Amino acid sequence: MGPGGRSTTREVKEGHAIQRPPTDKPSFTLAQIKKAIPPHCFDRSLIKSSYYLLRDLAIVAVLLYFSTAVIPAIPAAGLPRLAAWTLYWVAQGCAATGVWVIAHECGHHAFSDYPLLNDALGLVLHSWLLVPYFSWKFSHRRHHSNNASLERDEVFVPQHKATLPWYAPCICNPVGRLLFLAALLAIGWPVYLTFNTKGRAYPRWANHFDPYGPIFSDRERVLVLVTDVGLLAVCFALFKLAAAFGFWWVVRVYGVPLLVVNAWLVLITYLHHTHVALPHYDSSEWDWLRGALATVDRDYGFFLNTVFHHIADTHVVHHLFSAMPHYHAMEATKAIRPLLGDYYKFDATPIAKALWREAKECIFVEPMEEDRKGVLWYSNNL
Repeated sequence: MGPGGRSTTREVKEGHAIQRPPTDKPSFTLAQIKKAIPPHCFDRSLIKSSYYLLRDLAIVAVLLYFSTAVIPAIPAAGLPRLAAWTLYWVAQGCAATGVWVIAHECGHHAFSDYPLLNDALGLVLHSWLLVPYFSWKFSHRRHHSNNASLERDEVFVPQHKATLPWYAPCICNPVGRLLFLAALLAIGWPVYLTFNTKGRAYPRWANHFDPYGPIFSDRERVLVLVTDVGLLAVCFALFKLAAAFGFWWVVRVYGVPLLVVNAWLVLITYLHHTHVALPHYDSSEWDWLRGALATVDRDYGFFLNTVFHHIADTHVVHHLFSAMPHYHAMEATKAIRPLLGDYYKFDATPIAKALWREAKECIFVEPMEEDRKGVLWYSNNL
């Protein structure tokens, strides 16, 4: 057990034990965590950040050339062309997810020391991926400020048993769970942006495109409108491309890789905040540090960890210091693990297995007898 609290073990139905992190207030402070990290890890280099961005864009450009020049030269009949398209879709989707992560760093002002440059670049990059940059930046910032709070968090907010939707029991059987995961990965991201599904409860319809929606404050509404203009400009550009090259050309070259990007975004967000061994807190127990620690690092393998700029295997330190550039996050994670002790959560479960397990086990949250009031854990005991 790490410093400052107690941890418990939950026996999951498959028979393996999952160690929970402590939920007591840590004996260490955020300042002490920061002191444990080498100071240079907080330095933002425009040159280094630009290198990673240009590298990603170069990969995207090479793959785009492959889709427009190489694949059409493959004979139309047979499996080779289908295999080439499949390779392109997966590779381009992963490469574009890396670009998305860089744009996400712009939103956290981790790209450079120049806020205006960060926002301008983030707006362009996210708009091309049909992400509402400022809208998502504002709601995502509140997620970082309120992680694991049952009242104020903004993404994958768990429900209580009494408030579950009618279809919740269907997820408890393998067929229903498979359909749920398929829908989550295919349309979860646009549904979240449009309807705030799995997000914070608001008194009326909340979406990321309405400047006057309840998600945003009065001072944020102008930038939400700027976001909408950027998205409309990209949609118009796609319309012109479809007029010039055909609708299915746009679908093959742009649309399918975008679906892959969206699937990765949902999967990463889901798996790093929905976990059978992560606590959630009501307002009587929540504080920022415990909330920031209520996330988990996962290993996607060397290749995907690199392509995704380590957003998955350094997610805990990202929640603690979101303005830290990704190229320092691994060093920082290694530096803070001894101090965090049991408060640091790493899950080495293979991603596909973890996704299936969390969808099965994480249906709603409820208090456990061994914990004090205000601390809740995921359960599926319907």
